[in-house]
Amino acid sequence: MMLIREPTSQWRQRHCAFSLVELVIVIVIIGIIAAVAVPRISVAGNNAGDTVLEADLLVLRSAIDMYAAEHGGTYPDKKGKFAKQMTRYTDIDGDDSTTRTATHIFGPYIARMPPLPVGKNQGKTAAIDGNKPGAKNNGGWWYDEDTGEIRANLKNGQKDTNGVRYNRY
Repeated sequence: MMLIREPTSQWRQRHCAFSLVELVIVIVIIGIIAAVAVPRISVAGNNAGDTVLEADLLVLRSAIDMYAAEHGGTYPDKKGKFAKQMTRYTDIDGDDSTTRTATHIFGPYIARMPPLPVGKNQGKTAAIDGNKPGAKNNGGWWYDEDTGEIRANLKNGQKDTNGVRYNRY
């Protein structure tokens, strides 16, 4: 019977390491993966604001339509009351209240006004009126009480990554 000797600890230390070639191959593979992944991640980050804007507009437009349905076809008021009428209880005339009462039975339609996620007015939550989006730059949202239309309050030059103007969403 032949005895097999277990390697000594010195042998393990000499023969159980990575070679320089193996390390270079691993570094090259990591570099290739990074070269492919980093551009994709940066594009996804740029499109995030566009996606949030689309989602916020969908929610706001649905809330405006629901308000109009419950208030006899009348859209929320633009004279500084829009946010309150969207986030509080209202009566049939659109007067708001922080609590539900016998007359304030409608709403709230959204939990809070979302901040504009893109463009020069990013972070602003106020809904303002004007001739067209971007006409006044003191609010995040442009709203028309006559039509119930709401858009990003940005000038025409501010566009998404596909070249679509934010105020046309």
